[in-house]
Amino acid sequence: MNSDTLLSEEKWVDFNGESPLINIYNSFHDLTDDIKYIINKQTFLVSFKKSKFISSPIHSNRHIYLILNGVARGFIKDDNKEITTWIAKENEMVGDLDIFFDSSAPYEEYVQALEDVHAVAIPYSMSKHLYNHFNIANYIGRKITQLQYAHACERAFITRLHSAERRYLRFIKSYPELIDRIPLKYIASFLCMRMETLSRIRSKLNM
Repeated sequence: MNSDTLLSEEKWVDFNGESPLINIYNSFHDLTDDIKYIINKQTFLVSFKKSKFISSPIHSNRHIYLILNGVARGFIKDDNKEITTWIAKENEMVGDLDIFFDSSAPYEEYVQALEDVHAVAIPYSMSKHLYNHFNIANYIGRKITQLQYAHACERAFITRLHSAERRYLRFIKSYPELIDRIPLKYIASFLCMRMETLSRIRSKLNM
């Protein structure tokens, strides 16, 4: 057994000896030993304290993160106003997804931990290597992209509902586990309404 294997086993000792990313990828397609080896060697654990940035236009990096515990949000700034564009939880990926498209456009989104976040860091260089050398990786990447697209469509659907109450009810249906975990100001921002409006809707529904 070589030293790289020993290091990987020690790194992932609390996860049955494997990177949690392998379990996620395996849910789409069985992985080869070569792919598992690369993932175990190149991914690593990372933590972000509540309110800290995971990535931003100033602190962007070359990683995507698989959330193991915690919640994060993406937001943009319009003048001095923050607009929450998405919210992610356990077993979802966050970060600067533009790096997968080699985009030269300036990165404008902030990703912030809303709770203490523990995650697996996934180097962009590793993902690109897997895509270039393993057909299985391309299949898995396509399935993950489809999921991301479905999530984006749901977010777009919610924000296009004309009634503020309907937007909130749809949020409850789509994200029931987040209602008590996310500060109301971020939910209000995500739903394109003022805090006062959200508070009035919640009071009405709780009567």
